[in-house]
Amino acid sequence: MSGSAHGGTVKAILYAFIANLGIAIAKSGAAVYTGSGSMLAEAIHSFADCGNQILLFIGMKQAEKPADDKHPLGYGKVTYFWSFIVAIMLFSMGGLFSVYEGWHKLHSTEELNQIWIALLVLALGIILEGFSLLGALKEIKKIRKEKSFWNWFKNTRNAELVVILGEDTAAIIGLAMAFIFVSIAWITGNPMYDAIGSICIGIILIFISIFIAWRIKSLIVGRSAEPELVVLIDTIIEKDDSIEKLLNSITMQFGADIMLAAKLKMKAGLSIEEAVKQINELEEEIQKQVPTVKWCFMEPDTKA
Repeated sequence: MSGSAHGGTVKAILYAFIANLGIAIAKSGAAVYTGSGSMLAEAIHSFADCGNQILLFIGMKQAEKPADDKHPLGYGKVTYFWSFIVAIMLFSMGGLFSVYEGWHKLHSTEELNQIWIALLVLALGIILEGFSLLGALKEIKKIRKEKSFWNWFKNTRNAELVVILGEDTAAIIGLAMAFIFVSIAWITGNPMYDAIGSICIGIILIFISIFIAWRIKSLIVGRSAEPELVVLIDTIIEKDDSIEKLLNSITMQFGADIMLAAKLKMKAGLSIEEAVKQINELEEEIQKQVPTVKWCFMEPDTKA
């Protein structure tokens, strides 16, 4: 992740935190006043999202710690750990609690009060979350450049932006569903629809949290660099005048940084000193064109 990408991710987290904090406070007041289960579910969801953004920021800061003897390749992967924790929180504090609250309200005869207040807060929440989502999409556009959104989403190694995008999408869908079901409860005078809305919100949050967790899992296990960077690195190696053939190359993503290991068949006639000099120059060229490559391990060989 370049410096600009890092700054963009921080901005996306900040947009989401500010929006969620304001919405959470408003939802909490409306939930207490109206007795709406959907509104309470949404309030808990927003407070959980605030905590999630704090965790993502902590993860990004911890990932910046320099490498040491126990972690020779640095702490970059710690961002994946915190992103996975965020998915768990979204599943438990958001999804499961919403389903529980809805189920509890199904068996309650308590009527809703001043529903128009809940609808007003939900409408405001949709607007604020919309700005947060647009802010995240704006930062993603800066990073993905000419790539299509789907191509970026499928291949990106930026766990934080994936989580923020998932949270914002879940928030917009949840708010819209809460607005619809609370409106139906208001029109029909039947609070059961409010409870059903809370359950539906919970189910959506559970599905999105599972998707985020699945997406982050591959990064925790260990994933190569983005495909276009792998192609670029291989092209740089193959174009080097001292290389007869690239036998094999492996990349591994460590947060914002990339580790590269390659087996090279050097051209005949090079002395050991010349081969070492050429490999060092090749490593410098790779890191010049792909700044995120932090570690290069080049091995001259005759077979893959």
